[in-house]
Amino acid sequence: MVTVDRLLTVQEVAEVLGTGVRFPRRLIEERRITFVKVGRHVRIPESALSAYVAEHTVQPVTVQRRVLRRVA
Repeated sequence: MVTVDRLLTVQEVAEVLGTGVRFPRRLIEERRITFVKVGRHVRIPESALSAYVAEHTVQPVTVQRRVLRRVA
């Protein structure tokens, strides 16, 4: 049995990412995200969008403070 993700439109992907529609369209054109062609329509599976976000998430850097010692 095959599980099918919910297929999102380009507009829905743009809303999730908080961008304009040009950004997801560029991702599709440059083949940087998985997409499905349904006739002439383009859809992006939710799992592909989640994977893209996870892959491009940058973790914060932990900074260790140096202990300054007074010189006697």
